Amino acid sequence: MDPRLNYSAVPTAGKALKHFMSAGKAIGDSPLPTATRELVALRVSQINGCAACVDMHTKEAAAAGETPVRLNLVAVWREATVFTEAERAALELTEEGTRVADAGGGVSDAVWASAAEHHDEEQLTALVILVAFMNAVNRLNVITRQPAGDYEPGRFH
Repeated sequence: MDPRLNYSAVPTAGKALKHFMSAGKAIGDSPLPTATRELVALRVSQINGCAACVDMHTKEAAAAGETPVRLNLVAVWREATVFTEAERAALELTEEGTRVADAGGGVSDAVWASAAEHHDEEQLTALVILVAFMNAVNRLNVITRQPAGDYEPGRFH
């Protein structure tokens, strides 16, 4: 499959994405645990059907030491016993934050309270920004049909 746009060949994309990706770096430098960041990025990308981001975050998580079992169970995290309570709270916030158009009411108070119980304000802020950031990146990639399969861990670091 060929992408509809080659972002690296378009000056406007280069200018905009340079600033946009700096937000991703700030999230990466946050105190939100790496495992949580990658699980959240993967789950958002699964929900949105972003093949390029599923490829990237599966490989980045594995490179960071994530196990194949946990990666394979992210899509069914509610029924899986391999995630911590903090990760489960983050994944629930991720799903409600990603499905805002479907849910109508956005993120419920109960989901927010659970996430806040397991994450301090700095981590919670990073989590919220990560969910929004990943949804935006997914849309950039899905709209332009960015292909998956050839991502090498560390490419954007």
